[in-house]
Amino acid sequence: MSEILKAVLKLKNKKLVTFITGGDPDFKTSNLILNKIIKNKIDIIEIGMPFSDPMADGPTIQLSSNRALKNGIDLNDIFKLASNAKKLNSKLPIILMGYYNVILHYGIKNFVKNCVSNGVDGLIIVDLQPEEDEDLINELKENNIDLIRLITPTTDKDRLKLILKNASGFLYYVSVMGTTGQKSANISELEKSVSFIKKYTNMPVIPGFGIKNAQDVNNICKIADGAVVGSSIIKIIEENINNKDLMLKKIDHFTKNLKLGTKI
Repeated sequence: MSEILKAVLKLKNKKLVTFITGGDPDFKTSNLILNKIIKNKIDIIEIGMPFSDPMADGPTIQLSSNRALKNGIDLNDIFKLASNAKKLNSKLPIILMGYYNVILHYGIKNFVKNCVSNGVDGLIIVDLQPEEDEDLINELKENNIDLIRLITPTTDKDRLKLILKNASGFLYYVSVMGTTGQKSANISELEKSVSFIKKYTNMPVIPGFGIKNAQDVNNICKIADGAVVGSSIIKIIEENINNKDLMLKKIDHFTKNLKLGTKI
């Protein structure tokens, strides 16, 4: 397990994880956005690897991937963003999120080698099933990089036990059915699901999907170990694409408020 992520997760505070698509809307602006987020003391940074067919993502994040790809963003740029973020705060966990095809195309060994050299602590691979993770998991374990697993509302006991075998870091609970950025999380259903998961593991459970603002973060943090916010940040980028200064100002204000939502 990543020593940096382990150290952060040991802290008793509720964790705020923020997601942006790397390179959206361009490399320079994406770097500035990360700088703003990091200065607001976000606990864990999640950087999306742009992909042409992000099937788990709703329109907002799909469009962000398209913008990044149109600007020629590739994995080497994502590694540079991760490295730059780590230089700002060496103790900040950096998670890359994406789809397995991107890693296979780059080459598993080469990908993991670059994760190590650029300060990446963990991966969330949306479409990698536990039955098919051996090649990647072996490389990750050798290099103390976490594979953060997704748990969904339809995950039953047997499936949960299988997923937990190679899961590390924390568990990302998909709090709504469907794609990112669409519905809002149902708090009562989420509470039941978190309680169910906690029967089988001591790993932190951090929900994502359907968490849109500071109030949502606060509600989620009352029953889970933290919250992930992504589409709302991406929406600010989309709506202010022609005014980068205003975009950065709004993201700064929004992420400061999100962090306040973790205080319960």
